[in-house]
Amino acid sequence: MTRVVLSIGSNMGDRLAHLRSVVKALGPRLVAVSSVYSTPPWGGVPQQDYLNAVLVAEDPAMEPSDWLRLGQELEQAAGRMREVRWGARTLDVDVVQAERRRRDRRVVVRSLDPVLTLPHPQAHNRAFVLVPWLEVEPDAELEVAGAPRSLREWLSALDSAEVRGVRRTELTLGWSR
Repeated sequence: MTRVVLSIGSNMGDRLAHLRSVVKALGPRLVAVSSVYSTPPWGGVPQQDYLNAVLVAEDPAMEPSDWLRLGQELEQAAGRMREVRWGARTLDVDVVQAERRRRDRRVVVRSLDPVLTLPHPQAHNRAFVLVPWLEVEPDAELEVAGAPRSLREWLSALDSAEVRGVRRTELTLGWSR
């Protein structure tokens, strides 16, 4: 059994439709879906604001690499082009964290593979990931360099202006439990 936290974002085309396409594709595998947030672009490339959300999904048949492959397929279906690092995109699907069920608890998957590094090496620096994730899993922890910390702790370490820039919208992704 793998459980994943996915960060999704879009700032080109029909941004909300791109996010909804991920929710639709994951369907019954979804465990939690955050609100939709408007966030300024990250990485210094001038562009339109993003719509972002976090999804939590589970599937006993999926490995972390399968989640990555599915995310990339959804990006391609949305016309994603990888031309500029941190540039504008129709859809971005990042695997932030993966866990496996071990007896009566979940264990974080660690990977140093450059194709899929887990937990995501920059998630702790990105308010647009942490804020929506905190909404759906208030007790979640994120491990960086072998040290787990609560999402609240990671958020408190970020610039407060960046955290305030992550603004909840009235938009919805059309998912209900």
